[in-house]
Amino acid sequence: MSDRYAVIGNPVEHSKSPLIHAAFARQTGQDIEYASILAPLDGFKQTVTDFFRRGGRGANVTVPFKFAAYDLAAANASERAHDAGAANTLMFEGGKIICDNTDGVGLVTDIQNNLGIAIQNKRILLIGAGGAAGGVLHPIFEQQPALLVIANRTLDKAMSMKKKVEEKGEFRFVSVAANEFDELDGQSFDIVINATSAGLTDSILPIPTGIFAPGALAYDMMYGRETPFMAFARRQGAEVVDGLGMLVEQAALAFSWWRGVQPETKPVIALLRHT
Repeated sequence: MSDRYAVIGNPVEHSKSPLIHAAFARQTGQDIEYASILAPLDGFKQTVTDFFRRGGRGANVTVPFKFAAYDLAAANASERAHDAGAANTLMFEGGKIICDNTDGVGLVTDIQNNLGIAIQNKRILLIGAGGAAGGVLHPIFEQQPALLVIANRTLDKAMSMKKKVEEKGEFRFVSVAANEFDELDGQSFDIVINATSAGLTDSILPIPTGIFAPGALAYDMMYGRETPFMAFARRQGAEVVDGLGMLVEQAALAFSWWRGVQPETKPVIALLRHT
């Protein structure tokens, strides 16, 4: 009988995770079954509990449940998940739910290895202060950018993320700031990362023109469609990339954690770009 895994979210029908993990399984000869599970907005914990009770071995977690996933397994959280206060990967082992966060390492791997863009000494704008932003914050800092600005509609959330980084004290040589969107006027950045879910609803982010430095990278964590953020960045002359590479890279980390074997990511990224 195949070992069972799933991606849990709301919405979840857009997810390419089943295709990715099926490709990894074929590539590595692993016998797994991977499904999509739509969890009620008020029923994440019950959905996870039911899945593991029915024999599930592990799960990826997508919007809007990454904070809830961490809360569910905080007692058995990896350092990455603890730093983020959010989790995107769960594993059931020895009667316990263990959590990790592979988002940030997936993002950094995609930007640096797949796109060939170094993060060190760059000016970075991170848009959003939710679970996705929390997951990438520390891995970005580890690459020693010159500056990281966290921008969010609600300044309190951005300030909370900034404070968490400062309290850890490991990144004191990196400048970090928290801004509301209107405070971005007059600033420019080498890499702008949209970590909000605005693209799911085609919402337009109130970011000013001029934030993209010459040759800047505009990276949207959403994938599979042209979001308003991507269209805006394209009009501003930025290099525009969606989050498909990040999705595959973070999935590979989850897969290797679950199965003990590291899959190749580039063939899977290429496959998904052409399907």
